[in-house]
Amino acid sequence: MHALVGYRLRVRGNAVGHPDRTGVIVEVRDSGGAPPYMVQFDDGRTCLIFPGPDAVVEPPPKKARAAPKKKAAKA
Repeated sequence: MHALVGYRLRVRGNAVGHPDRTGVIVEVRDSGGAPPYMVQFDDGRTCLIFPGPDAVVEPPPKKARAAPKKKAAKA
């Protein structure tokens, strides 16, 4: 597993009725991007996580690039 600050961590619920937990990785303790990760979860809690097989690291969504504005032709 490899992650960078800003990636999202999704931990699947491990029992029926337990929702998934998602959060943003705010610190990576290993210089190579390996766990453990300090994660700020969507509920506001922050904790150190050693993700297991039920966790998925997702890169942040790519920002939509705005098309360059065209200059108006002079008459």
